[in-house]
Amino acid sequence: MYRERPSLLGGDAVVWDNAPVAPGVGRVLPDGCMDLIWSAGTLLVAGPDTRAHLVERAVGHEHVGLRFAPGTGPAVFGVPADELTDLRVPLADLWPPDRVRELLERVAAAPDPGAALEAVAGERLSRAEPPAGVGGGWRPAAVEALRRGAGVGATARQLGLSERQLRRRCLVAFGYGPKTLTRVLRMQRALELARDGVPLATAAARAGYADQPHLAREVRALAGVPVTELLEPA
Repeated sequence: MYRERPSLLGGDAVVWDNAPVAPGVGRVLPDGCMDLIWSAGTLLVAGPDTRAHLVERAVGHEHVGLRFAPGTGPAVFGVPADELTDLRVPLADLWPPDRVRELLERVAAAPDPGAALEAVAGERLSRAEPPAGVGGGWRPAAVEALRRGAGVGATARQLGLSERQLRRRCLVAFGYGPKTLTRVLRMQRALELARDGVPLATAAARAGYADQPHLAREVRALAGVPVTELLEPA
């Protein structure tokens, strides 16, 4: 069973846990985010995805994670997002192993592993220096502009950047350029609307697609399955 709640970190961060009740394969869709995951006594970092990531679901194998808002992960992990695009790596590959062992003990002993992950991230955000280009208020402004359908050129001008500068910053912060980020955010918006009961044709129009077939093509390209399959009850 999958559950999530808003994180105390704010900024659209989410704490989630997944304890499968039946074996199978889970499909994690691109969302422009990075996650810190505790699973089977290991701390993992999930980089930003450009396509669906498939995960084997085993009964009794719980995963607990902290999903950061788009562009926030690099400030926590200390590396540019594009170094982790489409990857899952041990946190010990990024941080000193002794430090990670200490954190593992803390999370494992916590009554609420999700809250422990929040504490780890909060400490890191309070004192770590983010990678160059990640800091400042441009990230949420870029996400908001691209999410509402602004073009790359218009978004760059709004932020006082050239399109080349915006692309470089997006690679560091989000793991891919603004065009890919737009595709990912648009798909997530359309799926959100459809899950709320909005007809697919209307959801496509509201999310910025040319028409419903355009939505269908993009979902298949990013998620690997038809949009109707993603809307089926879990």
